[in-house]
Formats: sequence, C-alpha cells, structure tokens
Amino acid sequence: MLDLKMINCTLADGRTGMDIGITDGRIVVLQPHLIAEAEQVIDAEGQLVTPPFVDAHFHLDSTLSFGQPRVNESGTLLEGIALWGELKPLLTQEAVIERALAYCDWAVARGLLAIRSHVDVSDPRMLVVEALLEVRERVKPYIDLQLVAFPQDGLLRTPNGLSHLIRALDRGVEIVGGIPHFERTMTEGAESIRILCELAAERGLQVDMHCDETDDPLSRHIETLAFHTQRLGLQGRVVGSHLTSMHSMDNYYVSKLIPLIKEAGVAVIANPLINITLQGRHDTYPKRRGMTRVPELMAAGVDVAFGQDCVMDPWYSLGSGDMLEVAHMGLHVAQMTSQTAMRDCFHAVTTNAAKILGLEGYGIAVGAKADLVLLQAKSPMDAIRLRANRLMVIRAGRVIARSPALFSLLNIEDRPEKIIFNDR
Repeated sequence: MLDLKMINCTLADGRTGMDIGITDGRIVVLQPHLIAEAEQVIDAEGQLVTPPFVDAHFHLDSTLSFGQPRVNESGTLLEGIALWGELKPLLTQEAVIERALAYCDWAVARGLLAIRSHVDVSDPRMLVVEALLEVRERVKPYIDLQLVAFPQDGLLRTPNGLSHLIRALDRGVEIVGGIPHFERTMTEGAESIRILCELAAERGLQVDMHCDETDDPLSRHIETLAFHTQRLGLQGRVVGSHLTSMHSMDNYYVSKLIPLIKEAGVAVIANPLINITLQGRHDTYPKRRGMTRVPELMAAGVDVAFGQDCVMDPWYSLGSGDMLEVAHMGLHVAQMTSQTAMRDCFHAVTTNAAKILGLEGYGIAVGAKADLVLLQAKSPMDAIRLRANRLMVIRAGRVIARSPALFSLLNIEDRPEKIIFNDR
C-alpha cells in the first residue's frame, strides 16, 4: 500500500491525467490510472503539480528588517549597503533568527522549499553567521537551506576580511562567496576572485560570487571568474550572480564573453526584481533595464536561474517570497514572451535553480523526493500569469501547507455558467 497517491495531475512538461504514488517520502510510481491502494488520496483535479520552487539567490540575514534603523530613502544600491552598515552593530542573534524563521514560514506557504542565502561574514562577531547556522538546522525538516560566506564589505577592503570568511567556512558555511566589483580597484577585485577560487579549490567547495552588479560596462570580473574556474578545474561548481554590467556591454565583447562562460561551466543567477529597480539609476533617458542577458545566456547553453535576492530589507522594501512573482518580472524585463521562453522562466525558479544548487532527488520522477506543489493553474505559463495560488505544499510525502481554491475571472476554466450583473 502507498502512503500517498495524487491522481489526475497535470505536469509542467504538458502530460495530463498523471498519478503519483509516494512511499517513504519518495515517488515510487508515476503513470496514468494508478490502481494501487493508498492511505491518503489527493485528487489534483487536472491542476498543475510541480516540484517545489527554488530561490537560487537570497539574503536571509537582512530579510524583514525594513525600516531599521531607518528607511532607504533613495532606494539605491549604495544607500542600501550604507544602511546595512548602520544596522549591523544593532543586530542581535535572536532578532536575526526570528526574522529568518518568519520568512521561512512565508516561503513554505508559497511552495518555496530550497533557498541559497548569502550571509555577511564581514562582521568579526560572526553574529549573523551563527544565527543562520541555527536557522539552517531548525528549518531542515521543510527547507533545504544553503549558506554562502559573503564578504559584503569587500574581501580585501575589509580588515582581516579573508580570515573572517575562513572562520565562517570553519563553522559550517558551505559555499565561498565574493563581491569583486566592490573592492577598491579593478585589480583588487580580480585578486579577490583568485584568492577565493583557490580557497574553494583547496577545500573542495562551490563558489557563488556577486559579480559585476553595476551599470559599468568595463566591470568584467565575470571574465576573470570564468578564467580561474577553468584554471582550477572548478567547472560546474561556480556561479556568477547578478552580472548586470552585461546589459551595458557592447555586443562584440559579449560575443566573446558568453562562450567563455559556457566553456568554463559557470552558471548564472539573475535577480529580476532587484536588478530592474537598482540598476540604471544614473540614466535619464534612454534608461537601461540592467538585468543580465538571460535569453542570450540560455541560448548558449549556460545554466541560468532567477533569485528573489531581497525582501523588505535595506535594498528592497517589497517582496513576499513568491518565486512566481520573480519569474513574472524576469519574463517581462528580458522580453521572454515566446511560449518556449515563458517555460524557461518557470524553469529558472524550479529545475534550473535546483540544478545549480545541486539538489539531490529534485523533480517529478520515480526515485525523486516527494516534494511537490499543487498549483491552481493548468500550465507553467498560467501559473506565472496568475501568480497561481498554492493549493497544497508537500514535503517528503506529507502535506505541510494548504490554501483554499480561489475563484478568478481571469482564469477562463474557472468561469461559472452564468454571471449575473446588477441592472443587466
């Protein structure tokens, strides 16, 4: 007997009428018209069933801190960095944990069950590092949380910056981060990449680096990152996050750069909500959008994911942990409106992101973990269009969140037979 059987499911690849059999937290059967008995049966009624959403780039240490100690009045990246510097001395471990756990509750309700969070290691107290290591343990039953040692104030720009980062890794943070464009010079930025990649190679770790988050077309640290990835044999273990300077680069240089990224096996994470709001601030008109060249990177075979980046923190006062909102913005900013491109945007917050994070057992297939989301939608495009309601969130074969179905006049399939209007 199965533990759980989901029947009449529509899958993201277009298959309909599929049944999913689950035992011991794993998918053991995937076929139409499954006759096996089960202790619990859930009828998806033809709605979309997907693996959980994945946020490939987030900052859990600062989330939900909006207004502390003041509001970012300009809404700019640099004021946000300055504001975070003001807030850090006021942080307590308890407050960081409380906010992070509150956000994780939001995440679960929205079917977001895997997050890669950058954690600031510039503070010698290691306060936020200790806080997020505790959060990682506490949310383990329902969220896969990866932590990146992120030298927010610059590796070489911060006194003892490298030793702080190594301390974070020694305490259990598992990924090496960086921010080369925030170092004092281009030369120091390139040197920081060399140091960090060699550290990752020595320890057998992954690299996820904030890279070229600027409108400056001459910020080309991604080229250096690709070089050291190949030099050190780190292919498939390195990510360049943001890469917004690519939006300002000339096409000739990019025609060389993208093949280098692909050849090095470097993955890319764009952050549509934050890139579209923080970049182009020095422009009048024409005004640049700022997000990296997502369609071109995908066309070249580079693994690309989308991240939420920020929610109600010094850099972004909005957000809710909804990865469909992220995909929706990415679709618009990158003008990815073909049928294939819209599906690619859905994959950027699900399968692509899971691949970049190296999530074991992710997906809907026999042998995969039984982590599933039932959406009030008929297709991935429908889900993005409606920012679809999460009817049910399942972790290891157990329902951990539910939402009632919503009637929507925007969804043709949900229309009643007749709608009676007053005076008509």
